Amino acid sequence: MVSGIIIIMHNLLNQLKELELRVDTAMERLQLTAEQTRLEELDAQMQQPGFWDDPQAAAAISQRAAGLRDHIEGWVGLKKDVGVARELAELADESMTRDLQANLERLQQAFAAKEFELKLSGEYDQSSAIVSIFAGAGGTDAQDWAEMLLRMYLRYCEKAGWKTEVIDRSDGEEAGIKSVTFEVNGQYAYGKLKGESGVHRLVRQSPFNADAKRQTSFARVEVLPQLDRPDEFEIDEADLRVDVYRAGGHGGQSVNTTDSAVRITHIPTGTVVAIQNERSQLQNKEKALAILKARLTALMLQQHKAELGELRGENQEAAWGNQIRNYVLHPYTKVKDLRSGHESSQAQAVLDGALDPFIEAGL
Repeated sequence: MVSGIIIIMHNLLNQLKELELRVDTAMERLQLTAEQTRLEELDAQMQQPGFWDDPQAAAAISQRAAGLRDHIEGWVGLKKDVGVARELAELADESMTRDLQANLERLQQAFAAKEFELKLSGEYDQSSAIVSIFAGAGGTDAQDWAEMLLRMYLRYCEKAGWKTEVIDRSDGEEAGIKSVTFEVNGQYAYGKLKGESGVHRLVRQSPFNADAKRQTSFARVEVLPQLDRPDEFEIDEADLRVDVYRAGGHGGQSVNTTDSAVRITHIPTGTVVAIQNERSQLQNKEKALAILKARLTALMLQQHKAELGELRGENQEAAWGNQIRNYVLHPYTKVKDLRSGHESSQAQAVLDGALDPFIEAGL
């Protein structure tokens, strides 16, 4: 009996040593030392006089610093907890076997919850994201479907603890939205959401048809990284056409009675960004330029991938044959991702933001 307990204690200690090594390896691969340096730079920047003279830029930097701090402290805390558990196991006697086992399982689960970050090693995977949704083929049903997708992603982001802000929205004539763009501010937001880029197809009984006929609708999702230092990406002013106009829709008196909305066209690529959410023309122009830089960065990455034969075709037309995921609500309920093969019969739960299984399957 005593020898059996000794073996159990020995195994527990070895598992804790192995877990400690895995945590150290993960922290090294995630380059947390470089993150700590970047956090110190941001903290120094926030201490400078006049930092809050530009509240919008200051808030963005503060959010970035808070995300980095939470990320670093989470891993450092886990490393410390595993080290303490290992030291206790080295000094413990057989009376502590049950407590040590429970603690080991808790720490293993905590590591597993963080381990997904190792799959997010792309250049911008740690960044916040800019998500756009565009209604495709299907008329009013497609515009309603685009709004359903907006709700799905906002709920998913809320569950993930990320902050979101709708920065541009074009409503449909009868229902739904023609297009919408929103920011997602949070660590690894782009890395987790980038796989959502592509065409999403919905099959259901149409609520806009008197005969309740089955209708197929499409919408396209675009996910871009928010550039940490967008000023490093220079755009020639001569390549831009800037138009200002009166904003429409919701937003208050000043939004609807002044020429505050801004549309920027990058002439060489034909890329267009329109923003009307902010109250001032200057704020809208700054936001539009930031999104334009993100889209041009993504375009360059896509062109590079095309040269290597790796382009996946995220910008395909939102119509039949191009979809990455099907959502079926009638005559049965199922959501299936056509790339990973992952599927779920709980379609309503998915539309309520239960996207983690699809995102993890894609990773």
